[in-house]
Amino acid sequence: MQGFLLCCLVALAKPGLSPEKTYEYRYEGVLNVGRGLSNLAESAVKIMCKVKITGVSTQTFMLQVSDVALEEFNGFPGKSSFTASPKLRQRIAAQLLKPFMFEYADGRVSNILAPPEVSDTMVNIVRGIVGFFQVTVKTNQRVYELEEVGIHGLCQSNYVIEENMETKDMTITQVVDINNCRQKAEIYRGMAVAVVDKMSKERGESVVSTVRYVYTVKRTSDGDVVTRAEGLELQHFSPFNVKGGSFRMKATKELVLLSVTDTVGSVTITPTENRGSLMYKFVDNEVDIPILMQNLEDPMPKVVELIKRLAQANIYLIDSATTEDTMKVIQLLRVIPFEGLESLWKQLEGNDEHRRWFLDVVVEVNDARILKFLELRFKAGDVSTSEAFQAVIVAFNHLQAIPELVEMAKEFLTMPFSKSTTNLWRAVVLAYGSLVNKHCAKSSPCPQTAVQPLLDMALDGLKKGSEDHMVLTLKALGNAGHPGSIKTIMRFLPGVSANPVDLPPRVQSAAVQALRLTAARDPHTVQDVTMNLFMQKDLPAEIRMLAFMILIEAQPTMALVSTVTSHLLEEKDLHVASFAYSYMADLARSTTPNNHFLSTACNVAVKILAPKFGRLSYHYSKAMHMDWFNDDFLIGTATEVFLLRSATQIFPTAIMMKGKFHFIGRILQLLELGIRAEGIKEMFGANIPGFKGDFSSSDFQTVFNVLQNWETLPRDKPVLSAYARAFGQEFYFADLSRDFIQSVITAARPSAGKESPAWGLIENLQRGIYFHWTRALLIFETRYLQATTLGLPLEISKYYLSVTAFTANAKAAINPPLTEHLGQLLTSDVSLETDGFTGVTKDFWVTYGVNTELFQCGAELKSKVPTAIPWKFAAKMNIREKKLELDLPPWNKEFELFSVNSNAYAVYRNIEDPDLTKVTPMMPNNIHPNNEVRHLSPTVATSEPKQMLPSNIWDPRAKMCMESNVYGAGLCMESELRREYYREEYPLYYLLGYTHFAYKIIPVPAVKPVDKIHIEVSAGASTHPTSPRQLLETLRKLSKEATKQLSRSSGSGSGSSSRQTHHSPVDVVTEGWASTPESVFNIKALVMSGNTKPEGYDAAVYYTPEPNMENVQLIVSQVGEDANWKMCTDAIVDKAHAEAKAHVRWGAECQSYEMSMKAATTRLPGSKPTLKAKVHWTRMPQSIEAMGRRIEKYIPGLAFSLGFYQQHGSNAKQEVSAAVVAASADSIDMKLTFPEYTVYRQAIPLPVPLTSFPPLQCYNTNTTLDSIGRA
Repeated sequence: MQGFLLCCLVALAKPGLSPEKTYEYRYEGVLNVGRGLSNLAESAVKIMCKVKITGVSTQTFMLQVSDVALEEFNGFPGKSSFTASPKLRQRIAAQLLKPFMFEYADGRVSNILAPPEVSDTMVNIVRGIVGFFQVTVKTNQRVYELEEVGIHGLCQSNYVIEENMETKDMTITQVVDINNCRQKAEIYRGMAVAVVDKMSKERGESVVSTVRYVYTVKRTSDGDVVTRAEGLELQHFSPFNVKGGSFRMKATKELVLLSVTDTVGSVTITPTENRGSLMYKFVDNEVDIPILMQNLEDPMPKVVELIKRLAQANIYLIDSATTEDTMKVIQLLRVIPFEGLESLWKQLEGNDEHRRWFLDVVVEVNDARILKFLELRFKAGDVSTSEAFQAVIVAFNHLQAIPELVEMAKEFLTMPFSKSTTNLWRAVVLAYGSLVNKHCAKSSPCPQTAVQPLLDMALDGLKKGSEDHMVLTLKALGNAGHPGSIKTIMRFLPGVSANPVDLPPRVQSAAVQALRLTAARDPHTVQDVTMNLFMQKDLPAEIRMLAFMILIEAQPTMALVSTVTSHLLEEKDLHVASFAYSYMADLARSTTPNNHFLSTACNVAVKILAPKFGRLSYHYSKAMHMDWFNDDFLIGTATEVFLLRSATQIFPTAIMMKGKFHFIGRILQLLELGIRAEGIKEMFGANIPGFKGDFSSSDFQTVFNVLQNWETLPRDKPVLSAYARAFGQEFYFADLSRDFIQSVITAARPSAGKESPAWGLIENLQRGIYFHWTRALLIFETRYLQATTLGLPLEISKYYLSVTAFTANAKAAINPPLTEHLGQLLTSDVSLETDGFTGVTKDFWVTYGVNTELFQCGAELKSKVPTAIPWKFAAKMNIREKKLELDLPPWNKEFELFSVNSNAYAVYRNIEDPDLTKVTPMMPNNIHPNNEVRHLSPTVATSEPKQMLPSNIWDPRAKMCMESNVYGAGLCMESELRREYYREEYPLYYLLGYTHFAYKIIPVPAVKPVDKIHIEVSAGASTHPTSPRQLLETLRKLSKEATKQLSRSSGSGSGSSSRQTHHSPVDVVTEGWASTPESVFNIKALVMSGNTKPEGYDAAVYYTPEPNMENVQLIVSQVGEDANWKMCTDAIVDKAHAEAKAHVRWGAECQSYEMSMKAATTRLPGSKPTLKAKVHWTRMPQSIEAMGRRIEKYIPGLAFSLGFYQQHGSNAKQEVSAAVVAASADSIDMKLTFPEYTVYRQAIPLPVPLTSFPPLQCYNTNTTLDSIGRA
């Protein structure tokens, strides 16, 4: 009873507004985005005005704004200042000066009303002002909390009240927890395929926000009046962990009471409409792309002009300076109505280049307009199936996944044009499944109507018994990941269906994989289904292994893993056991947050299963998982490879590879590739006569002999199936049939005549062909929008744009010309002249700041990565003579092959002056260029409280070139970094600054004028500049001398034991020269200059066959007047003793410098497998020695950071050796020996267990290098 009375006594004070009074306030709001450090650039906007509030009724008040001022800031704090923006101020004031209304009672703002013509952006700014009056005061409590609606949403507020005993004024502090709102004003776009990883929250956050309001409330006879109010919102954002440095958004606002007067006369009310509550209302801003701002009036002529400009600029190669204009076209297209898109198509479809660019970008109009546009194209048939294929995949995957658009997209499943080709039909069905997946990511529960067409198609395929139909629909259901599809999918699964049907393995495999995305939405049901499949020992091994793979995707509990473990102890199928064990063994070492609990469960399971399955070889099915995760970056990757085998087949049933990317609390599946060998495995069967399994050349010959009998392949099933998935969505799969193989072989066989497609291709090539192709693709557009206390939207966005181009000109000549069949090519001289270009430019943006249709204010990280490969050459080929000749023109201008350019900027744009964008590098450019770190005096941050952070400036620049004055060209690598960093700001400072890295081909002054560079490649017998006898004698002398040097050096370092091997190096080399060397390959690269003798280099490879031994020599000679530089290399692989040797000499007649290398493996009875290697040198160029000494200085520090120990001592001079010992199934011991010290480490963990590889053979003789590894 006492508690009830206490509750009744709680009084709610009403610090508010009197309907008979008129209040005048001064308002100022400032939003700043940057780093909060005075020597780093930032951007800001300031809004100032006067606000008059007049009572209309007891619960309705009018708000009138006057004296509006808008200022902008872009520069460095303390050096730059706010500047007025008169044009934008005038535009904003025109709307803010209109009267607004709001409903207010008991300290609560309920509804806001505004004239219809006022934009939502202006209403949101008014919400930021009116929000000051949303305050709840409990006079009998000093500290309390409650949940209330604010501009950020329905969030928890914590209040503290202090009262001034002299003035009786109250100071109210309100802190709003906007990190955990029940209903938050925020929007995610473009992230449906990135699964939320809740466990990564335990490792760190990428966004942290705080909001605080301080009110001064004065008590009067007319009630409590807010005389002053201040608001502060701070948000820290990092692409990594905010603990390692962050961008900062600081929003402050202030409301100061100027006067309170009695309301005189009646208030004139203008027409208004309800614009919602105090909670922020997001503007439909698909058009407001945060990386650019342009005038959007009269967009159609601008689109035409930009597309024509892009097509012309990239007509041969990519003009990287223009690729960003693609985003301008996309923005303009998003404001054009459907009729305008049709008009643009009519204007541009006639030109191949303009047509291609338009189709590439129009798919980014991600609403109903693009569906209507594509529907008309499909019905009219005025696009090719290839164009339709590309457009459907991108349009459906980038479409807004709202119910209305999903319903419209269903129409494509019934259009005849969609089924005009197999690839197009597959693309339509798979893309629709992807659209359903996005829809389900935003709607919970996901409506059944969205996936119903696919369910109907699946059952129809089952009824008709159409294997292709069932596989396609199941793959689409896998893309959709709809929980309501599980029951339908179960009808295709063996052992779990209520009405089992005998289906082909390919269909059952597709059905199991169709559960992969549903595992995240309904894990318990998926776990039940896959566990049931896995436990049934009579099912095919492939189905059970796939079921286990999906079970792991569903994150099973410790209890389920324990059940699997118990079951595996009784498992008879070693392929299933090996697959499950290897998968759990790798997961036991996982470090990614999503596998935190699963890794622990698998760790226990592996300890139980290891004695039984820990030594299974690579001949059995395997699953490999490798990952890493960094808490400072909140970034990680995971790679998985699945090799599915069967006891009845010699070759794998299926191979799958996929990768995942972990970033700031989400998991993105990157690329997944898979191959299923359905027909091939039946062709090879369980045994191939002559196949040993060591994958030697004889094994490959055996396999080739079997493949020659391809006519025995079944017609009713694919020989090979392959699929590709991106971001978890399967977008393409293809089946290789026997008929296709037959058509290719028939078209390419030597007896094929003019009826062959290859004949027509050759004729076209002789007439000359030109091909040009470009592809502009917005790979992803991800946006996160949230409200700020000022009523301005704060946005974090990432954009990734790719422009790819390929151009080729070619013309061929055949002498004598073809007359009867393709086999004549084998005896003809074929010449080809060609030039072209292939390349890609990738643009990447990360933005953080305010983004409205009127202005943008924030920070931007911008990167551009162009890759370009041009070519121009003339070629001649004679197959009979095994000769190929290439003529390259001289290199006369600098060309950039690859580069990376990025920088971070403070950016301010406004729509009144879109061409006058203010972009300031976050780090100033005018720093002193040197290669050392400069330490500055402590920098004062502008955030509160002030902090002293010692900063450093680092500006390394480097340029390295490899130049040839013979060929007149060089390859250069240049780099430059500009960074200002702080010890407390790791790792964010890695990104903040200028980055430039490039590979270039440059012209170099040549010794002689270069007319052309002639390259000649020939196989088989060849003539060296010296006679064969001279060559043989020279090589024999060199080899003997090298062997003597090697023996002496080994003896000095290891004592007499090194000379106790069964076959000395001298014997091995001498035996290797018992046969005459035979040139197997020759290449010449010569510079042609007028009538003078050619200069350049000539290389020849000689091979001497020996039983159990491979002996190869490489002779490289400089060609030219007075040229005597040569390089002589001998390499011997001794199969009998598992060792390899190489001896290299170079310089004048191969006499100036030399070095030798040796590697051997050994595994004596009772010892562990060991790999030893040694590099020994006698004479080296000074430049290489200097580089080696520099590298040697860094080795101890690097080794220490990697966990190695160091031991000082005098070792063999001019020698480096290494020893690696297989210490256990999943670890190795390593020792590296240098002349002055030794570094070593034991039990180094391996990402892949050694048992996954073939076991090393045991040898009765020890051919190790005894001197290796001694300290």
